[in-house]
Amino acid sequence: MAGMVVALIGCDDFLDHTPDNRVTISTPTQVTQLLVNAYSDGNHATICELSSDNIVDNTSPDENGVRYNLAGYENFTPADDEAFAWEDIKSGIQQDSPSHVWSNAYHAIAVCNYALQAIEKLETEGRGDEVAGQKGEALVSRAYHHFLLANLFCLPYAGPDASKTIPGIPYMTGIETEVKPQYDRGNLADVYDKIEKDLLAGLPLVADNLHPQASKYHFMRRSANAFAARFFLFARKYDLAEKYASVALGGDNAEPSLRTFWRSTYSTSESLTNAWVSDGDPGVLMLIPTSSIYYRVCAGKYAHNREAKNATTHSPGPTWTGYNFHPCMQNKLYYRGQSEYGSIFGPMMEFFEYTDKIAGIGFVHHIRPEFTAEEVLLTRAEARIYMRKINEAVSDLRYWDRNRWTNLPVNDKPSADLTLEVINNFYTDADQAYGLVKNGIVSPIHIDEVCPPANAAWAFGSDIENLVQCVLHFRRLERIDMGDRWFDIRRNGIVITHKIGRSRVETLALGDPRRAFQIPADVLSAGFPSNDRLPSGGEAGSAILSSESYIKPLTPRP
Repeated sequence: MAGMVVALIGCDDFLDHTPDNRVTISTPTQVTQLLVNAYSDGNHATICELSSDNIVDNTSPDENGVRYNLAGYENFTPADDEAFAWEDIKSGIQQDSPSHVWSNAYHAIAVCNYALQAIEKLETEGRGDEVAGQKGEALVSRAYHHFLLANLFCLPYAGPDASKTIPGIPYMTGIETEVKPQYDRGNLADVYDKIEKDLLAGLPLVADNLHPQASKYHFMRRSANAFAARFFLFARKYDLAEKYASVALGGDNAEPSLRTFWRSTYSTSESLTNAWVSDGDPGVLMLIPTSSIYYRVCAGKYAHNREAKNATTHSPGPTWTGYNFHPCMQNKLYYRGQSEYGSIFGPMMEFFEYTDKIAGIGFVHHIRPEFTAEEVLLTRAEARIYMRKINEAVSDLRYWDRNRWTNLPVNDKPSADLTLEVINNFYTDADQAYGLVKNGIVSPIHIDEVCPPANAAWAFGSDIENLVQCVLHFRRLERIDMGDRWFDIRRNGIVITHKIGRSRVETLALGDPRRAFQIPADVLSAGFPSNDRLPSGGEAGSAILSSESYIKPLTPRP
Protein backbone atom coordinates (compact mmCIF):
# COMPACT_ATOMS: atom_id res chain seq x y z
CA MET A 1 0.00 0.00 0.00
CA ALA A 2 2.74 2.43 0.96
CA GLY A 3 4.43 2.13 -2.41
CA MET A 4 1.44 2.94 -4.57
CA VAL A 5 1.59 5.97 -6.85
CA VAL A 6 -1.56 7.95 -6.25
CA ALA A 7 -3.20 11.34 -6.53
CA LEU A 8 -2.57 13.53 -3.50
CA ILE A 9 -5.49 15.94 -3.43
CA GLY A 10 -9.00 15.52 -4.72
CA CYS A 11 -9.24 19.06 -6.07
CA ASP A 12 -7.81 18.75 -9.59
CA ASP A 13 -6.57 22.30 -9.98
CA PHE A 14 -5.38 22.94 -6.42
CA LEU A 15 -1.65 23.00 -7.07
CA ASP A 16 -1.47 24.23 -10.65
CA HIS A 17 -1.65 27.87 -9.55
CA THR A 18 0.99 29.84 -7.71
CA PRO A 19 -0.05 29.93 -4.04
CA ASP A 20 -0.59 33.70 -3.89
CA ASN A 21 -1.58 34.34 -7.55
CA ARG A 22 1.79 35.89 -8.45
CA VAL A 23 3.27 34.88 -11.78
CA THR A 24 6.88 35.09 -10.64
CA ILE A 25 8.81 35.74 -7.45
CA SER A 26 12.11 37.35 -8.37
CA THR A 27 13.36 39.48 -5.44
CA PRO A 28 14.25 38.77 -1.79
CA THR A 29 11.45 41.12 -0.69
CA GLN A 30 8.90 39.18 -2.72
CA VAL A 31 10.10 35.92 -1.19
CA THR A 32 9.69 37.40 2.29
CA GLN A 33 6.16 38.54 1.44
CA LEU A 34 5.31 35.14 0.03
CA LEU A 35 6.29 33.43 3.29
CA VAL A 36 3.41 35.19 5.02
CA ASN A 37 1.31 32.40 3.46
CA ALA A 38 3.67 29.58 4.49
CA TYR A 39 1.52 28.62 7.49
CA SER A 40 -1.69 26.62 7.56
CA ASP A 41 -4.86 28.12 8.99
CA GLY A 42 -6.23 24.63 9.64
CA ASN A 43 -6.67 23.75 13.31
CA HIS A 44 -6.32 20.14 14.44
CA ALA A 45 -7.41 20.86 18.03
CA THR A 46 -11.04 19.85 17.51
CA ILE A 47 -10.48 16.37 16.09
CA CYS A 48 -7.57 15.73 18.47
CA GLU A 49 -9.33 16.87 21.63
CA LEU A 50 -12.47 14.91 20.70
CA SER A 51 -10.29 11.84 20.20
CA SER A 52 -8.45 12.28 23.50
CA ASP A 53 -9.42 11.86 27.14
CA ASN A 54 -9.84 15.64 27.58
CA ILE A 55 -13.46 15.50 26.35
CA VAL A 56 -16.48 13.42 27.41
CA ASP A 57 -19.89 12.78 25.91
CA ASN A 58 -22.43 14.49 28.16
CA THR A 59 -25.22 12.33 26.71
CA SER A 60 -23.60 9.25 28.27
CA PRO A 61 -24.43 8.48 31.92
CA ASP A 62 -21.95 9.47 34.58
CA GLU A 63 -21.10 7.26 37.57
CA ASN A 64 -24.45 8.19 39.12
CA GLY A 65 -26.42 7.53 35.94
CA VAL A 66 -26.94 11.23 35.20
CA ARG A 67 -26.92 12.20 31.53
CA TYR A 68 -28.03 15.19 29.43
CA ASN A 69 -29.99 15.34 26.22
CA LEU A 70 -27.68 17.74 24.37
CA ALA A 71 -27.13 18.17 20.66
CA GLY A 72 -23.80 18.62 18.96
CA TYR A 73 -22.88 21.94 17.37
CA GLU A 74 -24.92 22.21 14.18
CA ASN A 75 -22.06 23.30 11.94
CA PHE A 76 -19.97 20.23 12.79
CA THR A 77 -22.42 17.43 13.59
CA PRO A 78 -22.09 14.48 12.93
CA ALA A 79 -18.35 14.87 12.38
CA ASP A 80 -17.98 15.36 16.14
CA ASP A 81 -19.75 12.02 16.72
CA GLU A 82 -17.36 10.32 14.32
CA ALA A 83 -14.27 11.87 15.88
CA PHE A 84 -15.29 11.00 19.44
CA ALA A 85 -16.06 7.39 18.45
CA TRP A 86 -12.72 7.10 16.57
CA GLU A 87 -14.59 6.46 13.35
CA ASP A 88 -13.64 7.74 9.91
CA ILE A 89 -14.53 11.44 9.87
CA LYS A 90 -16.43 11.64 6.61
CA SER A 91 -19.22 14.06 7.42
CA GLY A 92 -17.61 17.34 6.59
CA ILE A 93 -14.95 19.27 4.73
CA GLN A 94 -15.45 22.47 6.72
CA GLN A 95 -13.38 24.10 9.44
CA ASP A 96 -11.68 21.68 11.84
CA SER A 97 -12.28 18.63 9.64
CA PRO A 98 -9.42 16.36 8.52
CA SER A 99 -9.97 17.62 4.97
CA HIS A 100 -9.50 21.22 6.07
CA VAL A 101 -6.38 20.40 8.08
CA TRP A 102 -4.89 18.28 5.26
CA SER A 103 -5.51 20.70 2.42
CA ASN A 104 -4.33 23.75 4.33
CA ALA A 105 -1.15 22.03 5.49
CA TYR A 106 -0.30 21.03 1.93
CA HIS A 107 -1.12 24.54 0.78
CA ALA A 108 1.43 25.91 3.25
CA ILE A 109 3.94 23.34 2.00
CA ALA A 110 3.28 24.42 -1.59
CA VAL A 111 4.04 28.01 -0.62
CA CYS A 112 7.31 26.90 1.00
CA ASN A 113 8.27 25.02 -2.15
CA TYR A 114 7.44 27.96 -4.38
CA ALA A 115 9.59 30.20 -2.14
CA LEU A 116 12.45 27.69 -2.24
CA GLN A 117 12.28 27.57 -6.02
CA ALA A 118 12.60 31.35 -6.18
CA ILE A 119 15.42 31.25 -3.63
CA GLU A 120 17.31 28.69 -5.72
CA LYS A 121 17.14 31.01 -8.72
CA LEU A 122 18.39 33.95 -6.63
CA GLU A 123 21.24 31.79 -5.36
CA THR A 124 22.36 31.06 -8.93
CA GLU A 125 22.45 34.82 -9.45
CA GLY A 126 24.87 35.19 -6.54
CA ARG A 127 22.27 36.61 -4.15
CA GLY A 128 22.14 33.68 -1.73
CA ASP A 129 23.14 35.78 1.26
CA GLU A 130 20.10 38.00 0.71
CA VAL A 131 17.68 35.06 1.01
CA ALA A 132 19.41 32.84 3.57
CA GLY A 133 16.88 33.70 6.30
CA GLN A 134 13.96 33.14 3.95
CA LYS A 135 15.39 29.75 2.98
CA GLY A 136 15.66 28.77 6.63
CA GLU A 137 12.07 29.76 7.33
CA ALA A 138 10.75 27.89 4.28
CA LEU A 139 12.64 24.70 5.14
CA VAL A 140 11.56 24.72 8.79
CA SER A 141 7.93 25.48 7.91
CA ARG A 142 7.93 22.70 5.30
CA ALA A 143 9.30 20.30 7.91
CA TYR A 144 6.75 21.42 10.52
CA HIS A 145 3.71 20.90 8.31
CA HIS A 146 4.87 17.45 7.20
CA PHE A 147 5.48 16.61 10.88
CA LEU A 148 1.93 17.67 11.70
CA LEU A 149 0.43 15.63 8.87
CA ALA A 150 2.47 12.57 9.80
CA ASN A 151 1.30 12.72 13.41
CA LEU A 152 -2.33 13.03 12.40
CA PHE A 153 -2.66 10.66 9.44
CA CYS A 154 0.02 8.04 10.16
CA LEU A 155 0.37 5.60 13.01
CA PRO A 156 2.80 6.68 15.76
CA TYR A 157 6.48 6.73 14.86
CA ALA A 158 8.01 3.39 15.84
CA GLY A 159 11.71 4.01 15.28
CA PRO A 160 13.80 3.98 12.09
CA ASP A 161 13.32 0.29 11.36
CA ALA A 162 9.73 -0.50 12.33
CA SER A 163 8.49 2.77 10.78
CA LYS A 164 9.53 1.50 7.36
CA THR A 165 6.44 -0.70 7.45
CA ILE A 166 4.11 2.17 8.43
CA PRO A 167 2.47 4.04 5.52
CA GLY A 168 3.60 7.66 5.40
CA ILE A 169 2.31 10.81 3.75
CA PRO A 170 3.68 12.36 0.54
CA TYR A 171 6.68 14.57 1.31
CA MET A 172 6.40 17.46 -1.10
CA THR A 173 9.62 19.16 -2.19
CA GLY A 174 8.75 20.44 -5.66
CA ILE A 175 6.34 22.70 -7.53
CA GLU A 176 3.42 21.06 -9.30
CA THR A 177 2.75 21.83 -12.94
CA GLU A 178 0.32 19.00 -13.73
CA VAL A 179 -3.44 19.05 -13.32
CA LYS A 180 -3.52 15.56 -11.76
CA PRO A 181 -0.10 15.01 -10.20
CA GLN A 182 0.81 11.56 -8.92
CA TYR A 183 2.63 10.87 -5.66
CA ASP A 184 4.26 8.02 -3.78
CA ARG A 185 2.98 7.79 -0.21
CA GLY A 186 6.21 6.21 0.99
CA ASN A 187 6.71 5.14 4.60
CA LEU A 188 6.87 6.93 7.91
CA ALA A 189 10.61 6.33 8.41
CA ASP A 190 11.35 8.20 5.17
CA VAL A 191 9.04 11.04 6.20
CA TYR A 192 10.86 11.46 9.52
CA ASP A 193 14.23 11.34 7.75
CA LYS A 194 13.14 14.10 5.38
CA ILE A 195 11.72 16.20 8.20
CA GLU A 196 15.04 15.94 10.02
CA LYS A 197 16.98 16.82 6.86
CA ASP A 198 14.89 19.93 6.21
CA LEU A 199 15.01 20.92 9.85
CA LEU A 200 18.78 20.62 10.24
CA ALA A 201 19.34 22.46 6.96
CA GLY A 202 16.98 25.28 7.89
CA LEU A 203 17.83 25.86 11.56
CA PRO A 204 21.20 27.60 11.04
CA LEU A 205 19.65 29.93 8.47
CA VAL A 206 16.54 31.12 10.31
CA ALA A 207 16.68 34.85 11.06
CA ASP A 208 14.81 37.08 13.49
CA ASN A 209 14.58 40.22 11.37
CA LEU A 210 12.54 39.21 8.31
CA HIS A 211 9.08 40.07 9.66
CA PRO A 212 9.55 42.91 12.17
CA GLN A 213 5.83 43.73 12.33
CA ALA A 214 4.69 40.14 12.88
CA SER A 215 7.73 38.20 14.02
CA LYS A 216 5.84 35.88 16.42
CA TYR A 217 3.72 34.68 13.49
CA HIS A 218 6.75 33.20 11.72
CA PHE A 219 9.47 30.74 12.56
CA MET A 220 12.30 32.61 14.20
CA ARG A 221 15.34 31.20 15.95
CA ARG A 222 13.67 30.38 19.25
CA SER A 223 10.50 28.94 17.76
CA ALA A 224 12.43 26.97 15.13
CA ASN A 225 14.54 25.43 17.88
CA ALA A 226 11.37 24.77 19.88
CA PHE A 227 10.00 22.79 16.96
CA ALA A 228 13.29 20.90 16.66
CA ALA A 229 13.05 19.97 20.35
CA ARG A 230 9.50 18.67 19.86
CA PHE A 231 10.46 16.69 16.76
CA PHE A 232 13.42 14.97 18.40
CA LEU A 233 11.33 14.21 21.50
CA PHE A 234 8.86 12.37 19.29
CA ALA A 235 11.76 10.63 17.51
CA ARG A 236 13.16 9.65 20.93
CA LYS A 237 16.51 11.27 20.22
CA TYR A 238 16.67 12.79 23.64
CA ASP A 239 20.12 14.33 23.46
CA LEU A 240 19.01 16.41 20.48
CA ALA A 241 15.66 17.24 22.10
CA GLU A 242 17.52 18.59 25.13
CA LYS A 243 20.02 20.46 22.95
CA TYR A 244 17.46 22.35 20.89
CA ALA A 245 15.14 22.97 23.84
CA SER A 246 18.02 24.62 25.67
CA VAL A 247 18.74 26.83 22.66
CA ALA A 248 15.07 27.86 22.51
CA LEU A 249 15.13 28.66 26.24
CA GLY A 250 18.25 30.79 26.01
CA GLY A 251 20.96 28.27 26.93
CA ASP A 252 21.70 25.39 29.31
CA ASN A 253 22.14 27.62 32.33
CA ALA A 254 19.79 30.44 31.39
CA GLU A 255 16.71 31.24 33.43
CA PRO A 256 13.87 30.79 30.92
CA SER A 257 11.48 33.68 30.34
CA LEU A 258 8.09 32.06 30.81
CA ARG A 259 4.79 33.68 29.96
CA THR A 260 3.66 36.59 32.10
CA PHE A 261 0.08 35.42 31.58
CA TRP A 262 -0.05 33.49 34.85
CA ARG A 263 1.39 36.41 36.79
CA SER A 264 -1.39 38.85 35.90
CA THR A 265 -5.09 39.36 36.59
CA TYR A 266 -7.77 40.16 34.02
CA SER A 267 -11.04 42.03 34.36
CA THR A 268 -12.73 40.79 31.18
CA SER A 269 -12.75 37.64 29.06
CA GLU A 270 -11.44 39.68 26.13
CA SER A 271 -8.40 40.86 28.06
CA LEU A 272 -7.81 37.29 29.22
CA THR A 273 -7.83 35.96 25.67
CA ASN A 274 -5.71 38.79 24.32
CA ALA A 275 -3.09 38.18 27.00
CA TRP A 276 -3.01 34.45 26.21
CA VAL A 277 -1.99 35.15 22.61
CA SER A 278 -0.01 38.34 23.15
CA ASP A 279 2.94 38.57 20.79
CA GLY A 280 4.58 40.88 23.31
CA ASP A 281 4.84 38.16 25.95
CA PRO A 282 8.44 36.87 26.02
CA GLY A 283 7.22 33.34 26.79
CA VAL A 284 5.15 33.19 23.61
CA LEU A 285 7.49 31.91 20.91
CA MET A 286 5.11 31.47 17.98
CA LEU A 287 1.45 32.16 17.18
CA ILE A 288 -0.57 30.60 14.35
CA PRO A 289 -3.95 32.12 13.38
CA THR A 290 -6.47 29.47 12.38
CA SER A 291 -10.03 29.18 11.14
CA SER A 292 -11.78 27.10 13.80
CA ILE A 293 -15.04 26.55 15.66
CA TYR A 294 -13.40 24.46 18.40
CA TYR A 295 -14.83 26.58 21.18
CA ARG A 296 -18.36 25.77 19.97
CA VAL A 297 -17.96 22.08 19.16
CA CYS A 298 -16.39 21.13 22.50
CA ALA A 299 -18.75 22.93 24.87
CA GLY A 300 -22.08 21.10 24.77
CA LYS A 301 -22.77 17.49 23.93
CA TYR A 302 -19.02 16.99 23.90
CA ALA A 303 -17.28 18.95 26.61
CA HIS A 304 -14.47 19.15 29.11
CA ASN A 305 -16.38 17.54 31.96
CA ARG A 306 -16.47 14.76 34.58
CA GLU A 307 -13.32 12.60 34.65
CA ALA A 308 -11.73 14.65 31.86
CA LYS A 309 -12.12 17.82 33.91
CA ASN A 310 -11.01 16.08 37.09
CA ALA A 311 -7.82 14.92 35.35
CA THR A 312 -6.80 18.38 34.13
CA THR A 313 -8.24 21.79 34.96
CA HIS A 314 -9.90 20.56 38.17
CA SER A 315 -7.21 18.12 39.24
CA PRO A 316 -5.10 18.12 42.37
CA GLY A 317 -1.37 18.11 41.84
CA PRO A 318 1.87 17.47 43.70
CA THR A 319 2.01 21.04 45.06
CA TRP A 320 -1.72 21.84 45.13
CA THR A 321 -3.15 18.82 46.93
CA GLY A 322 -5.43 20.99 49.02
CA TYR A 323 -7.31 22.52 46.08
CA ASN A 324 -10.04 21.32 43.74
CA PHE A 325 -8.13 22.99 40.93
CA HIS A 326 -4.84 24.85 40.71
CA PRO A 327 -5.34 28.38 42.09
CA CYS A 328 -3.82 29.80 38.92
CA MET A 329 -7.01 28.69 37.14
CA GLN A 330 -9.09 31.09 39.22
CA ASN A 331 -11.16 33.36 36.92
CA LYS A 332 -9.85 31.51 33.87
CA LEU A 333 -12.51 28.79 33.72
CA TYR A 334 -15.93 29.44 32.17
CA TYR A 335 -19.02 27.47 31.31
CA ARG A 336 -21.74 27.72 28.71
CA GLY A 337 -25.28 26.87 29.71
CA GLN A 338 -25.41 24.94 32.98
CA SER A 339 -22.18 24.52 34.93
CA GLU A 340 -22.69 20.74 35.19
CA TYR A 341 -22.28 20.50 31.41
CA GLY A 342 -18.56 21.16 31.79
CA SER A 343 -15.89 23.84 31.86
CA ILE A 344 -14.24 25.98 29.22
CA PHE A 345 -10.68 27.26 29.50
CA GLY A 346 -11.34 30.97 29.07
CA PRO A 347 -8.12 32.03 27.29
CA MET A 348 -9.01 29.87 24.28
CA MET A 349 -12.05 31.96 23.38
CA GLU A 350 -12.59 32.74 19.73
CA PHE A 351 -11.90 35.82 17.64
CA PHE A 352 -14.85 36.71 15.42
CA GLU A 353 -14.40 38.31 12.00
CA TYR A 354 -17.58 40.00 10.82
CA THR A 355 -18.44 39.88 7.16
CA ASP A 356 -21.82 41.54 7.74
CA LYS A 357 -22.31 43.29 11.08
CA ILE A 358 -25.95 44.07 10.40
CA ALA A 359 -26.73 40.42 9.78
CA GLY A 360 -24.34 39.45 12.58
CA ILE A 361 -22.47 36.87 10.53
CA GLY A 362 -18.84 36.16 9.76
CA PHE A 363 -16.01 33.73 10.40
CA VAL A 364 -14.58 32.29 13.60
CA HIS A 365 -10.86 32.23 14.34
CA HIS A 366 -8.62 30.81 17.02
CA ILE A 367 -5.01 31.87 17.49
CA ARG A 368 -2.83 28.96 18.55
CA PRO A 369 0.13 29.68 20.85
CA GLU A 370 1.90 26.88 19.00
CA PHE A 371 5.25 27.18 20.73
CA THR A 372 5.74 28.60 24.22
CA ALA A 373 8.61 28.60 26.67
CA GLU A 374 6.59 26.45 29.09
CA GLU A 375 5.99 23.75 26.48
CA VAL A 376 9.69 23.74 25.57
CA LEU A 377 10.64 23.52 29.24
CA LEU A 378 8.46 20.43 29.66
CA THR A 379 9.95 18.94 26.49
CA ARG A 380 13.43 19.37 27.94
CA ALA A 381 12.32 17.94 31.27
CA GLU A 382 10.98 14.80 29.59
CA ALA A 383 14.13 14.37 27.51
CA ARG A 384 16.26 14.71 30.65
CA ILE A 385 14.18 12.15 32.50
CA TYR A 386 14.91 9.51 29.89
CA MET A 387 18.57 10.56 29.83
CA ARG A 388 18.67 9.93 33.60
CA LYS A 389 19.48 13.59 34.26
CA ILE A 390 17.09 13.46 37.18
CA ASN A 391 18.20 16.57 39.06
CA GLU A 392 18.07 18.68 35.92
CA ALA A 393 14.63 17.30 35.01
CA VAL A 394 13.24 18.05 38.47
CA SER A 395 14.69 21.54 38.23
CA ASP A 396 12.81 22.15 34.98
CA LEU A 397 9.56 20.82 36.45
CA ARG A 398 10.04 22.94 39.57
CA TYR A 399 10.60 26.04 37.45
CA TRP A 400 7.35 25.38 35.55
CA ASP A 401 5.48 24.81 38.81
CA ARG A 402 6.80 27.94 40.52
CA ASN A 403 5.69 30.09 37.59
CA ARG A 404 2.12 28.88 38.11
CA TRP A 405 2.20 30.10 41.72
CA THR A 406 3.66 33.54 41.04
CA ASN A 407 1.53 36.55 42.01
CA LEU A 408 -1.43 34.50 43.25
CA PRO A 409 -3.46 35.72 46.27
CA VAL A 410 -1.41 35.66 49.45
CA ASN A 411 -3.40 32.80 51.00
CA ASP A 412 -2.85 30.58 47.94
CA LYS A 413 0.45 28.91 48.66
CA PRO A 414 1.87 25.60 47.40
CA SER A 415 1.57 22.72 49.83
CA ALA A 416 5.26 21.98 49.21
CA ASP A 417 8.09 22.94 46.92
CA LEU A 418 8.32 20.53 44.00
CA THR A 419 11.04 17.99 44.70
CA LEU A 420 11.70 14.43 43.60
CA GLU A 421 10.34 13.21 46.92
CA VAL A 422 7.14 15.23 46.51
CA ILE A 423 6.70 13.92 42.95
CA ASN A 424 7.27 10.31 44.01
CA ASN A 425 4.89 10.57 46.95
CA PHE A 426 2.11 12.15 44.94
CA TYR A 427 2.15 9.97 41.82
CA THR A 428 2.89 6.73 43.70
CA ASP A 429 0.00 7.20 46.10
CA ALA A 430 -2.20 8.94 43.56
CA ASP A 431 -5.07 6.47 43.55
CA GLN A 432 -5.27 5.87 47.28
CA ALA A 433 -4.99 9.51 48.32
CA TYR A 434 -6.48 11.49 45.45
CA GLY A 435 -8.23 9.08 43.07
CA LEU A 436 -5.90 10.07 40.23
CA VAL A 437 -5.97 6.68 38.52
CA LYS A 438 -9.75 6.68 38.62
CA ASN A 439 -9.86 10.20 37.18
CA GLY A 440 -7.27 9.46 34.50
CA ILE A 441 -4.39 11.62 35.68
CA VAL A 442 -2.18 8.55 36.02
CA SER A 443 -2.35 6.00 33.20
CA PRO A 444 0.04 3.14 32.35
CA ILE A 445 2.72 4.22 29.89
CA HIS A 446 3.84 1.93 27.06
CA ILE A 447 6.24 4.20 25.21
CA ASP A 448 8.89 1.50 24.69
CA GLU A 449 6.26 -0.71 23.08
CA VAL A 450 5.31 2.08 20.66
CA CYS A 451 8.83 3.27 19.79
CA PRO A 452 12.18 2.07 21.14
CA PRO A 453 14.52 4.88 22.18
CA ALA A 454 17.33 5.84 19.83
CA ASN A 455 19.76 4.82 22.59
CA ALA A 456 18.76 1.63 24.42
CA ALA A 457 20.46 2.88 27.59
CA TRP A 458 17.68 5.44 27.91
CA ALA A 459 14.90 2.87 27.86
CA PHE A 460 11.85 3.51 30.04
CA GLY A 461 11.91 1.98 33.49
CA SER A 462 9.84 2.01 36.66
CA ASP A 463 12.43 4.16 38.47
CA ILE A 464 11.44 7.18 36.37
CA GLU A 465 7.74 6.47 35.91
CA ASN A 466 6.60 9.02 38.50
CA LEU A 467 8.64 11.74 36.79
CA VAL A 468 7.14 10.88 33.41
CA GLN A 469 3.65 10.90 34.94
CA CYS A 470 4.42 14.36 36.33
CA VAL A 471 5.59 15.81 33.02
CA LEU A 472 2.60 14.33 31.18
CA HIS A 473 0.26 15.77 33.82
CA PHE A 474 1.86 19.22 33.56
CA ARG A 475 1.83 19.15 29.75
CA ARG A 476 -1.83 18.15 29.76
CA LEU A 477 -2.55 21.24 31.84
CA GLU A 478 -0.24 23.45 29.80
CA ARG A 479 -1.64 22.43 26.40
CA ILE A 480 -5.34 22.09 27.19
CA ASP A 481 -7.53 22.77 24.13
CA MET A 482 -4.52 22.57 21.79
CA GLY A 483 -4.83 18.89 20.76
CA ASP A 484 -1.42 17.94 22.15
CA ARG A 485 -2.89 15.43 24.62
CA TRP A 486 -3.80 13.23 21.63
CA PHE A 487 -0.15 13.19 20.56
CA ASP A 488 0.93 12.18 24.08
CA ILE A 489 -1.66 9.39 24.09
CA ARG A 490 -0.36 8.12 20.75
CA ARG A 491 3.37 8.18 21.40
CA ASN A 492 3.08 6.85 24.98
CA GLY A 493 0.66 4.05 24.12
CA ILE A 494 -1.85 5.30 26.68
CA VAL A 495 -5.10 3.30 26.67
CA ILE A 496 -8.28 5.39 26.96
CA THR A 497 -12.01 4.68 26.93
CA HIS A 498 -14.91 6.71 25.57
CA LYS A 499 -18.47 6.27 26.81
CA ILE A 500 -20.77 7.07 23.89
CA GLY A 501 -24.45 7.79 24.35
CA ARG A 502 -26.57 5.62 26.62
CA SER A 503 -24.70 2.34 26.41
CA ARG A 504 -21.83 2.23 23.91
CA VAL A 505 -18.26 2.01 25.20
CA GLU A 506 -15.16 2.10 22.99
CA THR A 507 -11.60 1.45 24.16
CA LEU A 508 -8.55 2.62 22.25
CA ALA A 509 -6.15 -0.22 22.92
CA LEU A 510 -2.38 -0.27 22.59
CA GLY A 511 -1.57 -0.63 18.90
CA ASP A 512 -5.12 0.24 17.84
CA PRO A 513 -5.05 1.39 14.18
CA ARG A 514 -7.55 4.11 15.03
CA ARG A 515 -4.65 6.06 16.55
CA ALA A 516 -4.23 7.49 13.04
CA PHE A 517 -7.01 9.57 11.48
CA GLN A 518 -8.43 8.38 8.19
CA ILE A 519 -7.19 10.13 5.08
CA PRO A 520 -9.81 12.77 4.11
CA ALA A 521 -12.68 11.48 2.00
CA ASP A 522 -12.03 13.91 -0.86
CA VAL A 523 -8.42 12.70 -1.03
CA LEU A 524 -9.50 9.05 -0.99
CA SER A 525 -11.90 9.74 -3.86
CA ALA A 526 -8.88 10.71 -5.97
CA GLY A 527 -7.41 7.23 -5.50
CA PHE A 528 -5.21 7.74 -2.44
CA PRO A 529 -4.83 4.56 -0.33
CA SER A 530 -6.78 4.62 2.92
CA ASN A 531 -5.58 3.88 6.42
CA ASP A 532 -6.69 0.53 7.80
CA ARG A 533 -8.55 1.66 10.92
CA LEU A 534 -10.89 -1.22 11.69
CA PRO A 535 -9.50 -3.15 14.67
CA SER A 536 -12.24 -5.77 14.59
CA GLY A 537 -13.95 -5.29 11.25
CA GLY A 538 -17.14 -3.46 10.44
CA GLU A 539 -18.05 -0.14 8.89
CA ALA A 540 -18.05 3.08 10.89
CA GLY A 541 -19.21 6.61 10.23
CA SER A 542 -21.48 8.13 7.59
CA ALA A 543 -21.04 9.67 4.18
CA ILE A 544 -22.96 12.92 4.54
CA LEU A 545 -21.06 15.95 3.31
CA SER A 546 -21.51 19.51 4.48
CA SER A 547 -19.76 22.75 3.66
CA GLU A 548 -18.53 25.71 5.69
CA SER A 549 -21.22 28.30 6.36
CA TYR A 550 -21.49 31.70 7.94
CA ILE A 551 -22.15 31.58 11.66
CA LYS A 552 -22.94 34.09 14.37
CA PRO A 553 -20.72 35.10 17.31
CA LEU A 554 -21.46 33.81 20.78
CA THR A 555 -21.04 35.09 24.30
CA PRO A 556 -19.76 32.76 27.05
CA ARG A 557 -21.10 32.74 30.59
CA PRO A 558 -18.53 33.13 33.38
